[in-house]
Amino acid sequence: MQFDLLAIGLTTIDITVHPVVSLPEGEAGQIVEKIVLSPAGTAGGTALVAQKLGLRTAIASAVGDDPQGELIRSMFDGAGVDTSLLGVDPAWPTSTTVLPIRPNGDRPNWHMMGASVFAPVTNAVFAALARTAAVHWGGAGFPGAAGKGADLLREAQARGIFTSCDLIAPSDAAQADLETLLPHIDLFMPSLAEVRALAGTDDPVEGARRFMARGAGSCLIKMGGEGALLILPDRQIHVPAHRIDPVDTTSCGDSLCAGYIAGRTRGLDHADALRFGVATAAQVALDVGTLGKLESYAATLAFMRDTPVKEESR
Repeated sequence: MQFDLLAIGLTTIDITVHPVVSLPEGEAGQIVEKIVLSPAGTAGGTALVAQKLGLRTAIASAVGDDPQGELIRSMFDGAGVDTSLLGVDPAWPTSTTVLPIRPNGDRPNWHMMGASVFAPVTNAVFAALARTAAVHWGGAGFPGAAGKGADLLREAQARGIFTSCDLIAPSDAAQADLETLLPHIDLFMPSLAEVRALAGTDDPVEGARRFMARGAGSCLIKMGGEGALLILPDRQIHVPAHRIDPVDTTSCGDSLCAGYIAGRTRGLDHADALRFGVATAAQVALDVGTLGKLESYAATLAFMRDTPVKEESR
């Protein structure tokens, strides 16, 4: 099978509870509107959203030998995501996150580190490059990659494959990993908070230029309620966020990445692909879980066309 996108790295099962006003006292309980289970993470969430948008997608990661791992695999399979590169590591549980979503959209969480963090870059993943159009790296700073991330991305670029990278968190390990990864990344996709932490500036353009000076071909800065900013070598494009009432923004960053890649894969230019990515994230924010209210590529085009955006603040 040929893949439009191969997503590599963090894969979790998210258990999302909405709305959570407060934690019950003692052994008391509360009735909530929704509890949703969904594959998520910088690799898992991006793969699931990209598949929903019509891309032929594969996930390269690992789960534990446990019910969560079986559930992730079955949900990916049901959605059409290829799981032939999703390994099982009996030494670790499946990465799992519990997210109590507050009525105002805040999303504190409890996370159990698991198998995807320690998943190696296997020979089978390298072999999959022969049938892949784009690679999305979602494992910066992960010990399981053992330095092979740069090797994989270097080979991908040598084959003419589009390469992108997103971060889980702005850790010291991720910062060190970026030194070897960025020269082999066509598009680096951090959040504004990650720019502040890793580039040492509040200016997204200056932060992007610093990442590009370290080797990245271009940068897409995810700016939450301010939309997104794409910095290319010769120009920059800002797309404001849509005017919506968000419910759950947990997977918005991953979905914006997937939406932009899907737009470019379908032939949209940089500006329209960025608009499409922002529209994808907005639909995900409208409901609970990784997919939110996302329906399809065509529905996202309609949403992008018909839903007003905020006034430019920059």
